[in-house]
Order: sequence, then C-alpha cells, then structure tokens
Amino acid sequence: MVQATAGAAPGTKRKRQDGTEREDAIHQSISDAIVEHRLKPGSRLREDALAEVFGVSRTGIRKVLQRLAIEQLVTIAPRRGASVARPTADEAHEVFAARQMVECGLMAEVASRITSGELMELDALTRREVNALAEGNKSLAIRTSSEFHERLAQMSGNKTLAEFVGRLCSRSSLILAVYGSSGGEPMGCESHDHNELVRLLKDGDGAGASQFMLNHLKSVEASLSIVEGAEEVPDLYSIFGS
Repeated sequence: MVQATAGAAPGTKRKRQDGTEREDAIHQSISDAIVEHRLKPGSRLREDALAEVFGVSRTGIRKVLQRLAIEQLVTIAPRRGASVARPTADEAHEVFAARQMVECGLMAEVASRITSGELMELDALTRREVNALAEGNKSLAIRTSSEFHERLAQMSGNKTLAEFVGRLCSRSSLILAVYGSSGGEPMGCESHDHNELVRLLKDGDGAGASQFMLNHLKSVEASLSIVEGAEEVPDLYSIFGS
C-alpha cells in the first residue's frame, strides 16, 4: 500500500510556482499598459487574443483579468467579457477625495522619518519625470508620477495605506485618460510640484507638505473635464508583442 506524502512533489510545486510567476508578469504588463494609457479606458480585452499574445491558456488570462477587476482597473460584464475600466465622474471625484485624505494625512509622518537616501530617490524620480516630459514620452511620465506618489506613501512606514495609495494612483491614471486634456498639454502632476514637495520634506515641514499636497491634488482634479469617447478596440499585438 502506497502512503500519501505530505505536500506536492517538487516538480509539481515548481510548475505551480512558474505558473504563478508567469501570471504575475502578465498582470504587471497589462496593469502597466493601463496606467501608461497604452490601453485606453473602455478598450475590450479579449481572452483569446490575450492568450495568444502572451502564449498562455485562456484560463490563465481569466485569472489575471479577475485580479485586475478586483483592483478596479478592469470591468468584467456577462456575455460581453472584459474591458479596461472607464470611471464615471462621481468615481473620479471619490478617488481624488480619497487621495486627499490619505496622502495629505501621511505627509507629517513622512517628514518626520524620511532619510537622505529616500530624498535622493524622490529627486531621481522627479528628474526622470522631467526628462520624460521633455522627450514627449507621456507614458513614462505618467508611470513615474504614479511611482513618485506611491513611493512617497511607502516612506510613511504604513504598508497598508501605501498599498491603498498605489491602487488609487492606478485608478487616477484611468481618470486622467478619460477626463484629461486630449491636446498637447501634459496630463496629471506638474513635475515642479513634486520638486516643491521634496523641498518641504527635506526641511521637515510636514504641515507645509500636507497643505501643498492638498493644493497639488486639487489642481490635478480641477484640470479634468468630462469628454465622452467611443469604445476602442486595441491592437494587442503592438502593445504586448516583442
């Protein structure tokens, strides 16, 4: 009689691990494409096309899309499938209200504990954002701006709130894609605002950083206007293909 062994065989564990890592990588790729506006709000995300592009099963793609739906970056509708989420005006205001409450509230703690190394890291992110805007690389500028805010929240030491800020920043990117300027002006944060925030934090001015963050986020929200657009069918091969 063969006795059952505790746990799965090493080969099975390795396959599961490889599968999880692959799904994580696909999740990151699609998330980045949404945040950087390479995938537009309302764009259809066909399981079969994504499965072919990434070389995985539709089951694996379905798991990734479900994760993105939980993060409110993707909407899944019966008989219609998945599409990039398109926030309503009310949702846009709610997201910015949440950011104001959370991010402004974290500034005092960040100012009291930020290190010289972390200040250098924020300076580097600001420079990267400035360079991306100068080169006309809006996707990188949007991604870097989001990374700046998320990293700033992490410096508070509160991992739960930092994760929440990260999700709010991702949703803000969708909001900017729907309601931001369609012209040549850069969308989202002004890089000089980030420079001023770093200066205030370097001076240990938590109250000043909190007020400046409030004005900063209100300014971004005030720049938005509602513009309805037609549903887009993205070219998944050009977005994710090698």
